[in-house]
Amino acid sequence: MLKSFLQYLLRLLSKKILNKYKPDIIGITGSVGKTSSKEAIAAVLQSKFTVCCSAKNYNNEIGLPLTIIGIEKSPGKSILGWIAVIFKAKKLILKRDKNYPEILVLEMGADKPGDIEYLTEFAPCKVGVLTFISHAHTEFFKTLKKIAQEKRVIISHLRQDGFAVLNFDNELVMQSAATTKAEIITYGFKDGADLRATDVNILKDEKTGWPNGLNFKVLFKGAVMPVFLPGVMAKSAITSALSGLAVGTIFGVNLVEGAQALSKLEGLPGRMRLIPGIKNTLIIDDTYNSSPEAAKAAVEALAQVDVKEGAERYAALGDMLELGLETENTHRELGFKVAEMGIDFLITVGEAAKYIAQAAKEAGLDEHHIASFANSAEAGRFLQEKLKEGDVVLAKGSQGGRMEKLVKEVMAEPLEAVKLLPRQDKEWK
Repeated sequence: MLKSFLQYLLRLLSKKILNKYKPDIIGITGSVGKTSSKEAIAAVLQSKFTVCCSAKNYNNEIGLPLTIIGIEKSPGKSILGWIAVIFKAKKLILKRDKNYPEILVLEMGADKPGDIEYLTEFAPCKVGVLTFISHAHTEFFKTLKKIAQEKRVIISHLRQDGFAVLNFDNELVMQSAATTKAEIITYGFKDGADLRATDVNILKDEKTGWPNGLNFKVLFKGAVMPVFLPGVMAKSAITSALSGLAVGTIFGVNLVEGAQALSKLEGLPGRMRLIPGIKNTLIIDDTYNSSPEAAKAAVEALAQVDVKEGAERYAALGDMLELGLETENTHRELGFKVAEMGIDFLITVGEAAKYIAQAAKEAGLDEHHIASFANSAEAGRFLQEKLKEGDVVLAKGSQGGRMEKLVKEVMAEPLEAVKLLPRQDKEWK
């Protein structure tokens, strides 16, 4: 009851703030890539505007109003904390704050049907960004069709003078294009995208030989712009960067300014971030969350890393949660992908992840190169013993599996965990 009242009050206050300041709102949703796209979009726009974006993953009926009010950390269960939030909101309404952002970049999540409609009703967007539609939260949506119906609200609610920014490479996203009245701008790798990435190169550190970033070219209206992304190596990072450049074009940020902004963008904790490991190894930390398509893409990225003779590639994969009836099939498909990509050693964490191990074994991965564990801490200690110089580890899993604990066991500087890993706040510990 108290939560429902708080939710109602936050919604009411947020609408009043938005009606007063009238910032341009950019809403971002999708099965994967929301947060990375949010950060890329904010980075590009900050070169010309005052911008506020959702803190952490504040993308629901509580988190979104907190961003609109300008609160970076939720008060949690603190009554005094919530009183302070309400006081700040009322102050914004009663007295004009000349520093209120010109643009709000809001990540909009959907755990159940109706979530996007609820969020866009009190925070209608000028720009709707649809990153990717795939299996995620199918426990609550049941079918991929229902997921698509929910996600496309981000563009179907737009007015005719708005902009729909769409991932051209995802078929379900492009099928959604017919639902919007807004102007459409597309981005991706395929021919036909308005902003298209080509000539992708993984850059390597001269001393270690490890990947340390990506560069690529963007084609847009006859112009060609080179872009450098530091500290990442996944194709998905390019997709997010393209969404940032696409939104930038709407607000008059040219490709040169956008590329400069992206070159300073640090990788996000737990999102394909490159971290030095013990014994001169490399960790690809993708532990923030997981879904079937994202996990397969991460395994493909691991397979692209060159290792010296005798070194091995490890995939440490945890449960992918909230998949309902799709749980077994999606985990098995990931196991087949591990074997197909020639990964040397598979570590699984959790009950559902055992299907990954079974499928990888069926597909030809030696059973002596597969190990399954009940939790990430146990798996981390096992991996600590196994690793040798030159090995590369991919760690990925849904939030509930806490795969960052495995990463902390094998990172070279565990004291840096607070800065480099996800879920290091007190509430998670």
